[in-house]
Amino acid sequence: MTTSETQMPERTPSFADKDGILSRFMSRLATPLTTGLFAVSIVSGVALFFHWLPGAFHAMHIWLSMVLMVPFAFHVWRNWRALVGYARRGTLLIPVALSLVAAVPFAASGLSGGGRGGNPAFRMVALMTKARVSDLAPMLKMTPDALFAALRQRGCAVQSTNETLDAIARASGKNAVELLLAVAPNP
Repeated sequence: MTTSETQMPERTPSFADKDGILSRFMSRLATPLTTGLFAVSIVSGVALFFHWLPGAFHAMHIWLSMVLMVPFAFHVWRNWRALVGYARRGTLLIPVALSLVAAVPFAASGLSGGGRGGNPAFRMVALMTKARVSDLAPMLKMTPDALFAALRQRGCAVQSTNETLDAIARASGKNAVELLLAVAPNP
């Protein structure tokens, strides 16, 4: 037998084995992609914090942060032994715990309704439906009598300009926000 006959045939690397496609991807791109997407997340996060062009940065921040999870997961997979070593030495526990402790007040504030979350326009519209017709009319660039007439024209049971739009809508079987949008002038 010759040496060429005794050698094992060369095999094609599989997707997830040591020399496979996934391993090559992780070793070449996981850390650079994590770094690049994290840099984008930092820049967009700072811009959102300071209210710089939120229309340009909001969707970018949300979607690319979601995309960041993929190379991050590969990065964790690739560096699993080092992470286990950090955990065994206790150097991983403290930073993770501090991160979670820092996140809790933000989550608690948002869940309790005390936070400023949500679109401010929606909050303003809800607030406007709680206003009396006499107070709401000037915001809509009309007189209280004109708003009273516009509500009556839309089939609402309006008794006086001292009623709130919300109370009028409930008494008339209508949605207060839809009613407000119906009587509001075009900008």
